[in-house]
Amino acid sequence: MKKVLVWDLPTRIFHWLLVAAVAGAYFTGENGGNWLVWHERLGILIIGLIAFRLTWGFAGSTYARFTTFVRGPAAIKAYLTGQWRGLGHNPLGALSVLGLLALVALQFSTGLFAQNDDTGIAGPFYAMVSENLGSLATRLHHKIFDVLAALIGLHVVAIVYYTHVKKDNLIKPMLTGQKDVSEGESARGGGLIALVFALIIAFAASYAASGAWVEKPPAPPPATTPAW
Repeated sequence: MKKVLVWDLPTRIFHWLLVAAVAGAYFTGENGGNWLVWHERLGILIIGLIAFRLTWGFAGSTYARFTTFVRGPAAIKAYLTGQWRGLGHNPLGALSVLGLLALVALQFSTGLFAQNDDTGIAGPFYAMVSENLGSLATRLHHKIFDVLAALIGLHVVAIVYYTHVKKDNLIKPMLTGQKDVSEGESARGGGLIALVFALIIAFAASYAASGAWVEKPPAPPPATTPAW
């Protein structure tokens, strides 16, 4: 057995930041009130995190790249029949990762166009879409999280199953980056230039999602009091 690097530091930081941000967004969204300001901020952060992970999936180290773990039906069949060997995400785990990324991105993208539904806050781009589209985005923003929560639950169940039944601890490598294996090579690539590039993309996505560049709609004129 030897120790190899599976998850590089940027991947691990992304993972735990996303966990904390999604949990925080759920808490702030459910409690409402002044928490909704932080709900919006966390949504903008999450969009930046997703942009970072998508970029890192091409520019990152070996096992963080989509080309390493996103495989076709043949790889899934090989895994189910016990013939697959590899490090990082297994073929079924890859589907879970892609599903989580897609749902998280969709969930918080709909929030950008959500209208004020008696919460006192609206998405930064609500004025750019029609009332019908804004209403649809608002409903989807509330409903998609139910599907996302179910997928997160399955993700947690799978981790528990692998840890206690298959004796394959998936949490430790996501904390330390290393894993004890009999064969396999440490992750390579994903250097400083790639990291800076991914961070620039992430900050650009967060800035774009914040709506700071959008001209705010004019405030409605004050109501006139009848001269009775």
